Amino acid sequence: MLKQGQDIQRNPSFFEKRGYNKDIMPKLLEQRNSSAFNFFTLWMGAVHNIPNYTAVGGFLLLGLSPFQVMLSLVISSFLIAFLLVVNGYAGSKYGIPFAMHLRHTYGDIGAKLPGVLRGVVAGIAWFGLQTFAGSQALLILMNKIFPGFNDIGDGTTILGITIPGLIAFLLFWVINFAIGIGGGGTLNKFTAILNPMIYIVFGGMAIWGIKAGGGLNKILSYELSSESSILYQTILAFILVFNSLLGVWAAPGASVSDFTQNAKSTRTQIFGQVSGIVVAHILFAFSSVTILIGGSIYFGQQEWNILNIINQWDSIWAIFFATGVLLMTTISTNATSNIIPAAYQISALFPKYINYRRGVWIASIASIITMPWKMMENSDSIFMFLNMIGAILGPVAGVMIVKFYFISKCRINIDELYFDSNSNERPKVRINIQAYIATIVGVFISLIGFIPRFHVILDFSWFIGFFTAGILLLLLNVLKK
Repeated sequence: MLKQGQDIQRNPSFFEKRGYNKDIMPKLLEQRNSSAFNFFTLWMGAVHNIPNYTAVGGFLLLGLSPFQVMLSLVISSFLIAFLLVVNGYAGSKYGIPFAMHLRHTYGDIGAKLPGVLRGVVAGIAWFGLQTFAGSQALLILMNKIFPGFNDIGDGTTILGITIPGLIAFLLFWVINFAIGIGGGGTLNKFTAILNPMIYIVFGGMAIWGIKAGGGLNKILSYELSSESSILYQTILAFILVFNSLLGVWAAPGASVSDFTQNAKSTRTQIFGQVSGIVVAHILFAFSSVTILIGGSIYFGQQEWNILNIINQWDSIWAIFFATGVLLMTTISTNATSNIIPAAYQISALFPKYINYRRGVWIASIASIITMPWKMMENSDSIFMFLNMIGAILGPVAGVMIVKFYFISKCRINIDELYFDSNSNERPKVRINIQAYIATIVGVFISLIGFIPRFHVILDFSWFIGFFTAGILLLLLNVLKK
């Protein structure tokens, strides 16, 4: 057999003859060039984006005070960072992508279903939704630049979207596609430019929110009026915020090895991800609450859509700059959380025929076919989609972590992962039955929340699925012995 993790990668033709492509080969240490700074900036856009700012408006209606919402967001950042670092360890230690991390957990054939759920279903669908959300900001910008742009077509719709809306969507789609094609190298350069702009723009908007709201004390003491009949007790409301944010991060939290495989060291990805996630959420917690409440006070009505607040500003240049940065954060989110993982998974499903770039093409075109504007016609369908993603991928993350840390003791045999132990061919067809049972049970229990009588389960679906599947896998492994 080949010397583990070294000669195996130095023989690309050996890989290719056995149905692999370079995108899913293990990375050697000298090929890993992502620094702590790269990881610090990697997820910044995934925190500061339009859907997340809108979600904070929902958190403010749970019965929590503005300060409690800020605190819950900061605590959530530590949970998110823990998930990313822990599940990313296999990637930084062995240089393997998510597709191979899944194979280690579920087996050669068994890895395909969770891979499809994360990379293809969640990745493509959420890519389309984020692209449409960003295109709405672009539409506002284009109306400012070209007055009357929104009147093109006189309200005529094509497949449920207006002509101006479709133009904005396709323009924004092209930009997202270009970043996706560029891969990790282009993304690192993009996030390095974006990171300081986020601090400038959202820091400046927070200052505006404080002034507009009459001071920080007035914002923190702001009493929210809610038509909602559900007010959670404080502890449950905190857990609900944690679950919602972990649900948003369920997909990147599962596939984080696609990025940590490029880390210069495990220490690099730990320091970079923890500091980046926590710092980003501290700024996000402060800026989101001050902007949304300050804007609501200033304009005399509760407004939880940050785009509507920005669009009412007097300065056209401030509108351009703020909207432009929001567009860039949405692009960053789409690349890190959606298009890159989707492309890798499509490549892993058909390694002989599809490489990463072809995967980007397929995922990007599929995101248009899904017509994401139809899903965003009402907000309930979006939250239902997010809850479903959390319910499905929470158990997957739980099983992956338990398998790697408690069953494999943080050890992966690279040779056996890529090749059959008795030959130089790909592994024989196999499925880790215990991992599958644990995942299916975890998903089933989480999805019970869609039944009206058990709706409360849906509010905590990620936690329930994660711990149910992880604990069950441990029990099944003990019984197996």
